[in-house]
Amino acid sequence: MSDFTQFKLSPELLKSLEQMQITAPTPIQQETIPLAIEGFDILASAQTGSGKTIAYLLPAILKLAKDPQSTALILAPTRELAAQVHQALMKLQGNAASLKAALLIGGASMFNQLRDLRKKPRIIIGTPGRITDHLMRRTLSLGSVRFLIIDEADRMLDMGFGVQLDKIAEFLPQTRQTLMFSATLPPNIVKLSNKYLRDPKRVSIDSSKQEAPKIKQDTLHISTSEKRAKLTQELDQRQGSIIIFVKTKRRAESLAEELREKEYSADAIHGDLSQRQRDRAIQGFRNSKCRIIVATDVAARGLDIPHVMHVINYDLPDCPEDYVHRIGRTGRAGAEGFAMSFISPEERHKWRAIAQLLKIPFTDQGGGGRLEPGRRPYSSQRRRPGGQKRAPYNRFR
Repeated sequence: MSDFTQFKLSPELLKSLEQMQITAPTPIQQETIPLAIEGFDILASAQTGSGKTIAYLLPAILKLAKDPQSTALILAPTRELAAQVHQALMKLQGNAASLKAALLIGGASMFNQLRDLRKKPRIIIGTPGRITDHLMRRTLSLGSVRFLIIDEADRMLDMGFGVQLDKIAEFLPQTRQTLMFSATLPPNIVKLSNKYLRDPKRVSIDSSKQEAPKIKQDTLHISTSEKRAKLTQELDQRQGSIIIFVKTKRRAESLAEELREKEYSADAIHGDLSQRQRDRAIQGFRNSKCRIIVATDVAARGLDIPHVMHVINYDLPDCPEDYVHRIGRTGRAGAEGFAMSFISPEERHKWRAIAQLLKIPFTDQGGGGRLEPGRRPYSSQRRRPGGQKRAPYNRFR
């Protein structure tokens, strides 16, 4: 499939895709769109950045255009991803947006959401928590939903949204088409799919079918007390925009404040911020007014900013898969990216799990690995002046 014309899209949609500089379908789009148009339920696995948003938005738009009485529900695990999907939908429809949409996410104005719902939107995009809130308030009805999309289902379960998903399912009609997307398909996701999907078509896009990200990954084994001093050294040696991932909301705030005191242009993003605060921080980062974002894993998915040059894992993630999503914030659209991970002795077991996931060697000295196969990692011992050893510094491509 060389272009989008074979999907029989309207001239308006084709023009919108061209304006978005989307000229050829990605593998996930090639395999998913025809099946979705035919009406099949789909269980699809594809990594972040594979183009899955367009893979489900195009069939949704086509389906709703054919059935004026139907609506679509798109569930996303984070506010950022939901907002990104809403933005992509607006771009696809262009100025003549015939399908009204409502964005229902936590931290945003409930008044504005109620106003949008009164306009009878055809597409509802939201997070499970806020969708459930509206259902309990009886301000949202899902009786006309004929097209359901569950995006990043693995992240949904990781964030504990299983209960909300079950509650939402109680309000959905039995007759509907459902598309479920997940970066991985562990047993709990397959079990979840059995609840929602009927005889689904399986679509799996492995990494060999996707363009390998050009991400150079480094690791530094270092004590927790040395991390802050080493961080400023790394920031001074790097150019371009940087995302620093930390474990807790409190650390995100304190580290961003400390960096600002040292005259770095830095902001924080985490789950306790209002949607307006998060939008302001992301917009400042997107517009290059702010060079550094200190983030919890709330930003690991759903944050698509092409100019991110560096990712620094100040704290390793608890979930190995989140490492892939974190470093996937850099090296976008074929650009070169850089990722650095600080590994304290207490985090060595986390790095072991990441190494197993990436199928790279692990040693007590740290080991290393990369997403691109074919070359073995190596490590070096750098010395300070006078012969004193520095912490092991491991580099791999």
